[in-house]
Amino acid sequence: MQTHMRREINEIPEAVARLLERSAGDLAHAGRALRERDPAFLVTIARGSSDHAATFIKYAIELTTGRPVASLGPSLASIYHAPMKLAGSAAIAISQSGKSPDIVAMTQAATQAGALTLALTNTPASPMAQASSHTIDIQAGPELAVAATKSYFNSIVAGLALLAEWVDDDALKRALQDLPALCSRAVNLDWTDLAGQLGDADSLFMLGRGPALAIASEAALKFKETSNMHAEAYSSAEVLHGPVALVDYRFPVIAFAARDAAEASVVEIADGLVGKGALAFATSSRAGKASELPFVATGHPLTDALCLILPFYGFVEAWSRTRGFNPDAPAALKKVTETK
Repeated sequence: MQTHMRREINEIPEAVARLLERSAGDLAHAGRALRERDPAFLVTIARGSSDHAATFIKYAIELTTGRPVASLGPSLASIYHAPMKLAGSAAIAISQSGKSPDIVAMTQAATQAGALTLALTNTPASPMAQASSHTIDIQAGPELAVAATKSYFNSIVAGLALLAEWVDDDALKRALQDLPALCSRAVNLDWTDLAGQLGDADSLFMLGRGPALAIASEAALKFKETSNMHAEAYSSAEVLHGPVALVDYRFPVIAFAARDAAEASVVEIADGLVGKGALAFATSSRAGKASELPFVATGHPLTDALCLILPFYGFVEAWSRTRGFNPDAPAALKKVTETK
């Protein structure tokens, strides 16, 4: 019997197409608002998988516009009640449910502090949306599995579409229109060889750089959520500053490398870790010593990085089941987590 998680992974191409069609008007309107605001800086408000989506969007905005983007800790508003000075800025709040009290409080505080607030949510009638200047329905549809897949992916697509409207980036717009078909290919890639190699490993590193670091962070979380497996995400540069001490014989390392300016450096680190005895894998044809994992080259560095999560989702869902877990209902977790 197919799990909810596997079904929802398969639905991602359709969900992306639905978002780009049904939310096009709201994306264009919010993009115009960003052009008019011309923010000197931006902030993000999110937790969990949504925070990993925010990290991806952060890199995309910084790479495209040169505007700095920082993550705000929701507790600044919900616990510390710290006054914020956000005049002239924009804030992107991301939450599937849009109702966690700390996220809502921080979004309200950002709006009151002068930020142009944009909510990316699967629940457009939520308190977070009501606290925002503009709301984008990410159109992921019902998501029953506890581990987010469709909502994570569509949150990033919404952020990229918003960016494309803001700066009128025709190349990114074309890449997004091509994305549903490319997603259909990516969700069907087979990472079975990775499962055979991991064996009885109980800990591993996930590496990335730039937008792919957000993919590595999401992948590490999914290992923990679905399989009770310890996984940590690092920048491929940062891993050499201490964490590499843990790498020994057959320590698993998965390097998420997109077809962008960081690809060569990510692969170089992965290949170097093989020299320390690591069992290293990389989503790149440039890998010399690390084993190559299948990927879809999209022709645009941002969508290329984003599509790396799709074959991983399929892998980790199957991995969870083979280890005796239910990826739909991990122990001690629930679908909507509300924190104060």
